[in-house]
Amino acid sequence: MLSTTYKLPYKKIKQLFKDLFGYSVNESTVYSANKRCYEELAQSEKEIPEKLLKEQVVNADETGMKVGKDNYWLHTLSSQLFTYQFVHKKRGEEAFHSKNSILESLTNWLIHDCWSSYFKLENPKHGLCDAHLIRELQGVIDNNENNKWSNDLKKYLLEVKEMCFPKRILNRTQIEKRYQNICELGDITESLPLKVPGKRGKPKKTKARNLIERLIKYQDAVLAFAFNQEVPFTNNLAERDLRPAKLKLKISNCFRSEEVAELYARIESFVSSARKNNKNIFE
Repeated sequence: MLSTTYKLPYKKIKQLFKDLFGYSVNESTVYSANKRCYEELAQSEKEIPEKLLKEQVVNADETGMKVGKDNYWLHTLSSQLFTYQFVHKKRGEEAFHSKNSILESLTNWLIHDCWSSYFKLENPKHGLCDAHLIRELQGVIDNNENNKWSNDLKKYLLEVKEMCFPKRILNRTQIEKRYQNICELGDITESLPLKVPGKRGKPKKTKARNLIERLIKYQDAVLAFAFNQEVPFTNNLAERDLRPAKLKLKISNCFRSEEVAELYARIESFVSSARKNNKNIFE
């Protein structure tokens, strides 16, 4: 727990034991304790995904991490009561269909940040993190303060968010039409780049152009929060569940091996789920 949940590096754990008990522990002892905890939690790691499959809404996210000298990804699937994390070398489809993933088995709402690989999952209903989209819209605004469509859409999404749910349902047609009108303006404003004579390949699209295309293509996912009361406006739940890993990496820089990363993922999944259910993790 000291090295996983409380994010202490091995050297500090050794120092803590020496200060408290007059002798230090070696690294193999700490590793053995984590390994035993990992093995004891095997049943919990089976039960948590089963619980998540029954949840109405699951939030998904991933973050890069160093394992030795290699780049890996820590994937998280989160609900209000459960957290499940797993480690994989890939970020997208290969990880989503791996043996440790339950993404292809989800049939309810999946909330994510518009990573294209998520949309290749056919079973879940997709909802997007609108807070993430608003940050992207703000980026367009920062590059051009007079950009009308991005200003209008940012304000409009926040306006719909503050609208009470019955009013959203009553005004669904108007809400969708207004969204489409703003996106049409964006489509005109962010015109496709012209091909440079003599230069091979397609001309590179601007970030604003890519954004407006996504907003048009995934309208239903962008507005999922507006017409489905259980769907959140943001994917912050999954982002919060990944923050402990970023703290761990900030302190320790990397995981020494894939096995150690998997130890962390299983233990952290259990601890996060226990705390969400107001359970004492040691009990």
